[in-house]
Amino acid sequence: MSQHNTFRTTATTGKKNRTVLKRFERVELLKKRGEWKEGDRVTGLKKTKPDS
Repeated sequence: MSQHNTFRTTATTGKKNRTVLKRFERVELLKKRGEWKEGDRVTGLKKTKPDS
C-alpha cells in the first residue's frame, strides 16, 4: 500500500511545511527588519510571517 502525500517528510517533498516560527527565529527576523533592538522584551513579540 502506498503512503498518502500528506504523510511524506519535507525531505522528499522539498518544501518547508512550517508556518509558525520559534521565538528565537522571530527575534532574528525582527532584527533583520530593524523592528527589534537589544534590550527589548522577548515576550509579546509582533506577529511575523517567515520570509519566502
